[in-house]
Amino acid sequence: MLISVQLLRALAAWLVVGHHVMQLFFNFEAHNALEDLLVEKGGAGVDVFFVISGLVIFLASADKALTPWRFMLMRLARIAPAYWFYTLLLALLVMAMPSMFPDVQLELSHVLLSMLFIPAQNPAGYGVYPLLDVGWTLNFEMLFYCLFAVALLVREAYRLWVVAVLLYLVCYVIGPFFDLADGFYRNDIVLEFLMGVVIGMLYRRGLCRARLWLALLGIVAALAAIYQGADVPRALEWGVPSAVLVISCVALEPYFHGSRFIKMLGDCSYSVYLLHVLVLCAGRWAIEHRGVGPYTMVPVCIVVIALGAFFSYHVLEKGTHRRIKHWFGLDESMPFSRQRH
Repeated sequence: MLISVQLLRALAAWLVVGHHVMQLFFNFEAHNALEDLLVEKGGAGVDVFFVISGLVIFLASADKALTPWRFMLMRLARIAPAYWFYTLLLALLVMAMPSMFPDVQLELSHVLLSMLFIPAQNPAGYGVYPLLDVGWTLNFEMLFYCLFAVALLVREAYRLWVVAVLLYLVCYVIGPFFDLADGFYRNDIVLEFLMGVVIGMLYRRGLCRARLWLALLGIVAALAAIYQGADVPRALEWGVPSAVLVISCVALEPYFHGSRFIKMLGDCSYSVYLLHVLVLCAGRWAIEHRGVGPYTMVPVCIVVIALGAFFSYHVLEKGTHRRIKHWFGLDESMPFSRQRH
């Protein structure tokens, strides 16, 4: 895994955490410039994730004789166990302490659909979200994995075009015609996966190189574009700047190469993303029922999320992934850190 991408993955995950801190602790009421930034732009971390996902999936499958079935098994082995664990953990916590999760309602059918990555209306009435609401991004991920699996049937040079056509058909033709998942897939955010695939193709051809000043200029320009915003579709407002940010960071890879600390931050980012809402809901409960100040609770939650994610990665993610690979005889030549969400 590119260390520069690991750093960007970690930053994106914590940006989403900051956005949800403002939602759950402050009801999106900002009191300073940093809080305002997290409220308005924190969601852009998801766009960075999607671009990175397209990049990683392309690189992880390049020059490998992967069948669609094997590819999907590898993807499921990587992302499903931790997601299922935190989904079921949330369900148990809701039953044990419903006051801690007042926005969550349990319905067996919805829990099952959530576990199967099938978009459905949340019984709490706030839209098409799974039980663990951050899992909405994984529903898009799973769609992309399925379509990319089909693209593996053609030569590598044509995969981008096959995935692009399939995304268009599913999201803008078949989906609207059959009203799949209440229009969930009709979202231009799916184009950000294709941006990542393009970056992967450029990287494979040695075209993601630039002088230090140019790469830094690209990062500054991307961040400025995200900050400024525009009244355009999300794929343009945040997706294109996220792609510029990713490719600029990749160009800086020689400066990050070999950093174990950055690699560790990136490794833990998936668990950070999955467990942070549970921790923040517990923090909100402490604020509302125990009189703890929100600014006192923020660093406490950050520490709990960081430590929880570290152990979650090493015990839950890494451990279950190795067991599943052994059970199904999946490729052991691909390092775990390269098979990232």
